[in-house]
Amino acid sequence: MANSADKTRDTLAADETDELISSEKVEGTAVYDRKGDKIGTVHHLMINKYTGQVAYAVVSFGGFLGIGAEYHPLPWRLLDYDEEVGGYVVDLDREQLEKAPRFAENREPDWSDRGYTARVDEYWMIVP
Repeated sequence: MANSADKTRDTLAADETDELISSEKVEGTAVYDRKGDKIGTVHHLMINKYTGQVAYAVVSFGGFLGIGAEYHPLPWRLLDYDEEVGGYVVDLDREQLEKAPRFAENREPDWSDRGYTARVDEYWMIVP
C-alpha cells in the first residue's frame, strides 16, 4: 500500500519532469512582468498540431473571476518560467499589452486565419 508521499511523488512525476510539464499545470499559472508585478494568468495554450510546439500562450488580463477579462495571445517564446516566483515572466509593460492584439471572452479569434496570426506575430516582432 502506497503512502501519501508516494502518491504525491507519482502525481508530480506524471504532471511534470525536469523537461516536460502537463498543460493542465500551465493553465492558471501566473504571468509577471520583470518588476515582479502579476499581469495575468495563462488561460490556455495554442499548440501546432503538426510540430507539437506551443505557438501561443493565451493570457487573461483583468476582469473579476474571469468575467470581463481580455485574452492576449503571446508567442510562447516570450514567456520564461521563473521557479522563484512560481510563474512565467515576460519582458512587457502595461502599455505594450494594452496595444497588443486581444479578444474578449466568448470571442475566440479564427486561429485558421493566417492574417490574424500574422498580425499577432508582427506585433510581437516574431518571424514565423
